[in-house]
Amino acid sequence: MYSTKEHIYENSDENRTVAIMGLGYVGLPLALLFSKHGFRVIGIDPDSAKIAKLQNGGSYIHEVSDADIREAIASERFLPTSQYSASQAAEAVIICVPTPLTAYGTPDLSYLTLAAAQIGTQLRKGQLVVLESSTYPGTTKEVLMPLLGKSGLRAGEDFHVAYSPERVDPGNERFPLQRIPKIVSGISERCLERVSELYRHVFPQVHPVSSTDAAEMTKILENAYRLINISFINEMAIACDKLGLDVWEVVTAASTKPFGYHPFYPGPGIGGHCIPVDPSYLQWRLKKFGMDSEFIGIANGINHRMPLYIIQQLKQAIAPKPLADSSILVYGAAYKPDIADYRESASIDLMELLRLEGAKVYYHDPYVPKLKVGELAMASSELTPEFLGSLDGVIIATNHSVMPLDELLEYAPLVYDSRNATSGRSGRAAVIRLGGGEAVS
Repeated sequence: MYSTKEHIYENSDENRTVAIMGLGYVGLPLALLFSKHGFRVIGIDPDSAKIAKLQNGGSYIHEVSDADIREAIASERFLPTSQYSASQAAEAVIICVPTPLTAYGTPDLSYLTLAAAQIGTQLRKGQLVVLESSTYPGTTKEVLMPLLGKSGLRAGEDFHVAYSPERVDPGNERFPLQRIPKIVSGISERCLERVSELYRHVFPQVHPVSSTDAAEMTKILENAYRLINISFINEMAIACDKLGLDVWEVVTAASTKPFGYHPFYPGPGIGGHCIPVDPSYLQWRLKKFGMDSEFIGIANGINHRMPLYIIQQLKQAIAPKPLADSSILVYGAAYKPDIADYRESASIDLMELLRLEGAKVYYHDPYVPKLKVGELAMASSELTPEFLGSLDGVIIATNHSVMPLDELLEYAPLVYDSRNATSGRSGRAAVIRLGGGEAVS
């Protein structure tokens, strides 16, 4: 049984309740994980359509099956609702809301401030509030705590505040959510104890750090590392094109070194909700201290140029026919293979650039049946031999495991491969690989 004066837990986890605010790519899998470990989970999201779908046993996330939802609902351990007031029944409230960038490339904390304000109106003594959303160092103390403090309760004394960065990698079957070590932090020793105790029930490995600022910086470091290294290898791919070398061969050879090297691979750009976003949060934060990260700035510039570089190569490949008179298919809308998430995807940038050039643009993605490119609504095209033959070219932007590569190579006249998916394969199509060193006349 839970006591608001002290934190006493008896019997099993079935007597414990957590609330998870935000049921997206992070919050929904986390809610199901807690549910599977015996917790009663109140899932809160303001999107009534999402809540209705969950209540009817349906999932809106590719990585979460309808069966998973139905099982959790049937067990009565997962209760989706759009009512923020339901958080009062929980010993812990975990915030998993989006933290995107504004149109100006600055942090957009509007979802977080709204969630924190709502939690503050329902906050009671003894509760633990955990922020999982990726953000800049200082957010927990400078943004979350003051909003919660409007309740009149004292953080670290009347209630507990912690930060534990989400580290989800959608589509990664080798490292599902529960196998990823959990970083935890608190604004006091007691807060750290509370959050550590909670997460140890569902994560085999919990790693405490000294402060919420350190935990926030940990997440940004992880993603800045990947942004910089992927952008660097993209630059090397362009260099190999100029030098007539195959970057994929070079990376494979370099990977034989058993120390001091970790392989990264080129692509049309970096997508998703973390890698292209989180480092910019740090950039913004550093400006307040009169500093700038040159590495992050350069990496962002390279990343943003990759779709333009691909379009320029495609224009040269189909010349003398102008791109404005051409029909181009982008294969893959998701930012990585075998998922349905196309947030910040380079595929969208490619489609927008093709449209600006005047090309007739199509896309195919087995996991993304429809999307918007700017204000234009588009639907995934069926890949028939006749349709592929009518195109002027195909750009492989995402190498889904179900990609009909043989059909693309057999029926499309030209394939631009940004993922090295065509290596060792052949067909009637002319093939150009990003970083493959093939001459583009």
